[in-house]
Amino acid sequence: MTSVLIVGASRGIGLGLAREFAERGYEVVGTVRSDAGAGELKTISAAHPGKVGIATVDVADVASAEALRDHLKGQVFDVVILNAGIGGPRDKNPRTVDDEGFDHLFVTNALGPARLAELLAANVRPRTGLVGFMTSQLGSIGGNTGGMELYRASKAALNSFTRSFAARHRDNGFTVLSLHPGWVRTDMGGPGAAIDVETSVHGLAEVVERGLRDRHDGFFDYKGDELPW
Repeated sequence: MTSVLIVGASRGIGLGLAREFAERGYEVVGTVRSDAGAGELKTISAAHPGKVGIATVDVADVASAEALRDHLKGQVFDVVILNAGIGGPRDKNPRTVDDEGFDHLFVTNALGPARLAELLAANVRPRTGLVGFMTSQLGSIGGNTGGMELYRASKAALNSFTRSFAARHRDNGFTVLSLHPGWVRTDMGGPGAAIDVETSVHGLAEVVERGLRDRHDGFFDYKGDELPW
């Protein structure tokens, strides 16, 4: 049975991915920051007895990330998706943001996922496994037309870390994807966003399954279109 670890599965896109992959017959482990936030994921787990597990991690905390690595020692996943992220102080720019807000955004959106990917590299199936980093088209340098400067920069940093991860682990044969979920109606995307969670996660799952078949690294949106770095 194909297995997937989804980091950041308590709500929104991560929760939707847990449901989507469970319905596709995958063995799923989803992470939450604390048990208090696991309610909806527990509902999915109950609907798929023995197929959906729950673990805890805060990607912004080193000790928590290391604890997840230790908890998962010996487990091997075909797919690992690092989905956790925040919008950050959207009304700020490099002149007006304070150091604390900047640090929290970049640790959560860029350093944390990259660090956790390194910690979990031994849990990815060699030669056939896939690692997906949930980013945004706003992280594209080539597509930068302004706006949301800090969030853009955090996702551009994640994209750079992702390329470095792919290069560092090339000998392991991982497929490494940067994934843009679209503008989705979640707490982060807001009620006026263009698509619903179901549309996004169905498309993302298709992109992941194509990646498992084709073994082609890249930066793709939920429709399967390749995006400029």
